[in-house]
Amino acid sequence: MKKIIAPILAILLASCDGETVKNTIDTATAIDALTEYSTVNKVFQDVGNNSGDAVLSSEGTASSTAKLTATKAEGPVITIDPLDLTTFPKTITIDYGTGVLCKDDITRKGIVTIVSTNWYGVEGSVHTSTFTNYYHEDYKVEGTHIVENLGENTDGNLEYSVKITDGKITTATGATINYTEDSTRTWIAGNDTPLNIWDDEYLLDGIQNGTSSKGVDYTLTVEESLHFVLLPRSIEAGILDIDVADIEDIKLNYNTKMVTILGKNIPFGY
Repeated sequence: MKKIIAPILAILLASCDGETVKNTIDTATAIDALTEYSTVNKVFQDVGNNSGDAVLSSEGTASSTAKLTATKAEGPVITIDPLDLTTFPKTITIDYGTGVLCKDDITRKGIVTIVSTNWYGVEGSVHTSTFTNYYHEDYKVEGTHIVENLGENTDGNLEYSVKITDGKITTATGATINYTEDSTRTWIAGNDTPLNIWDDEYLLDGIQNGTSSKGVDYTLTVEESLHFVLLPRSIEAGILDIDVADIEDIKLNYNTKMVTILGKNIPFGY
């Protein structure tokens, strides 16, 4: 989404009436909020991907009754308690230590703790993630991330509800960005390789809200399901509506690769 911010800024500034400097400042502040959103959204989407991967890996580990560990060069250390196939809830701890450079070139450090009521593929299972000094690159992550398996839809794809409460990202400079989410993820590809998240694709629907480090509120509503691919990370299709500060009805159309704002259209690259 960061690549889309510049054309939005160009349209907004070109659309200002020039009568007051305040309009430009407010516009720039709104753009700052959008830029921060693109960061916090990426971080929390990443949390969901990696937490699901850890639960799936834990199931394979429990079935072999071997403790899953890895060196820092290979990945985080994952522990499961209790280590069996039938006892729930389970506590799954993902420990990145002082830093692990992962396959997607993101360095993660600290601990993510997941409490699971059943395995990831079991309908009705709930997976609650919390964080202890956890960092995605230089961003400290806090909050509660809850995923529930809603079962298969009419197309035979698993659907998961995703709720994020008290989400907060703290930047290296100490700025804080608040975030909440109430969405549905539909797993449409990669479910036949459960131990490899990188070939996964999913659809995202729902609403995301937040407050920027400068106190600007924003709301994003998925008008048409966003189609996410993980490697390389991209949004292949879908339509997203954005309201930020007093600027409403910004529309990002990933089908046509067009952004619409204040009645004007401009192409974007992603």
